[in-house]
Amino acid sequence: MRTEVLELDERFGKEYAGRYVFREISWAKRSRIIQKYTKYHPISGHVVSSDFIAIQAETIWASFKEQPPNKPVTLEKLLSEDDGISIGLGELFSQIANKLNNVSAEESAFLSEPSEDKSQTQSSQTSASAKSSAGHQTSLQGNQPKPSNDSS
Repeated sequence: MRTEVLELDERFGKEYAGRYVFREISWAKRSRIIQKYTKYHPISGHVVSSDFIAIQAETIWASFKEQPPNKPVTLEKLLSEDDGISIGLGELFSQIANKLNNVSAEESAFLSEPSEDKSQTQSSQTSASAKSSAGHQTSLQGNQPKPSNDSS
């Protein structure tokens, strides 16, 4: 698996200066992280809600293989709103973890999009079309075929 080394100076604070080693995580690990923080509709399987911050924090945490000896970054610190890491440092860690784990800008936007604004399944190739509980094919595109009147 690919790795990336970050030698960080003191621009984010003395406590964060040092060497960080990130390693690509497995597909299974990434999938489990996403599932852990994503709620799906029980019938349609569409995404109801997703905690992008938690997904990103866990992805960064899982990608860490080494950090400075004083261990300045914890999962709790990545998740904390009050005592967390700075925006700049969080964005830097996110960029590295996303690049290593092939998280595209589209996937990142998909995971962070609020479900009230727009259907989150629109960007997903695997869930763009699904069978409803009545057995009719439903699609997110406007050009969907009309259901037939045949009875099964």
